[in-house]
Amino acid sequence: MLKADSNRASTRPRPFASIPKPKYRSRVRLIAGRLYYTLRRYMKWYLGTAVKYATLRQNSPLPEVIFTHSTPLFRQLRGVDMWLQHNKVVNLRLAVKRLDGVVIMPGETFSYWKLIGMPTRGKGYKEGMVLHPGTFRPGIGGGLCQLSNLIYWMTLHTPLTVTERYRHGYDVFPDTGRTQPFGSGATCVYNYVDLQLHNDTREPFQLCVHLTDTDLIGEWRTTRAMDYSYEIYEKEHSIRQEFWGGYVRQNTIFRRRYDIDGELVADEHVTSNVAIMMYEPFLTAGHS
Repeated sequence: MLKADSNRASTRPRPFASIPKPKYRSRVRLIAGRLYYTLRRYMKWYLGTAVKYATLRQNSPLPEVIFTHSTPLFRQLRGVDMWLQHNKVVNLRLAVKRLDGVVIMPGETFSYWKLIGMPTRGKGYKEGMVLHPGTFRPGIGGGLCQLSNLIYWMTLHTPLTVTERYRHGYDVFPDTGRTQPFGSGATCVYNYVDLQLHNDTREPFQLCVHLTDTDLIGEWRTTRAMDYSYEIYEKEHSIRQEFWGGYVRQNTIFRRRYDIDGELVADEHVTSNVAIMMYEPFLTAGHS
């Protein structure tokens, strides 16, 4: 089944379309905008009736592993103090407790933020790295994008449907150590920049996530072996300089779908990404 994004990331950018220079937003406008979108999300969650959200969690894992993936907890990032990454691990452990074992029954929707809840100091969340337009800064609950990135990437290897996903508007760090295509993650901001997945199949799907001392590890499980396997790849990758001086990076993510005999049955467009680069392009690995 073709994945669908319900936000701006789903619109394929024109290959040579000009990207305008980012606009400055006043603090008052940013606060007002966040309040508006936060309240609107709460209304959808608690007053809407069209969507049935997944709430069931079970300790026993479903028998079939569909896809598994891991990402390192610590990376050497230019200009980022390691204490932010240690705090990120604390935040991830708290969030994982709310997601591990969640089962999406047929017809249900998984909402990342509805299940995790608001990250606050009172719940034990610490200041981690939060991406802010064009840069990063400390923020309570920072680092949880690593978890949403992991879930999104794994989901692309399943028949679950992505109904809401947001891409990063800025490419903050170079590609050193990258093992996945640019733009294959999902950013998150409580509660309106969400990751939502819908189960259109006839089988329940279970998300299992945990941390080791070095890695964040996740897997999707279900009740029987799937009829298809998936391969995610990128096309149309480019970096160019805009008229206002900044550099822009874009690509398109596709997915090949194979049947149980290994025969290609579909080659599907997943999403397109465009981001303003916050580092000089073509840096060598030593500059990361």
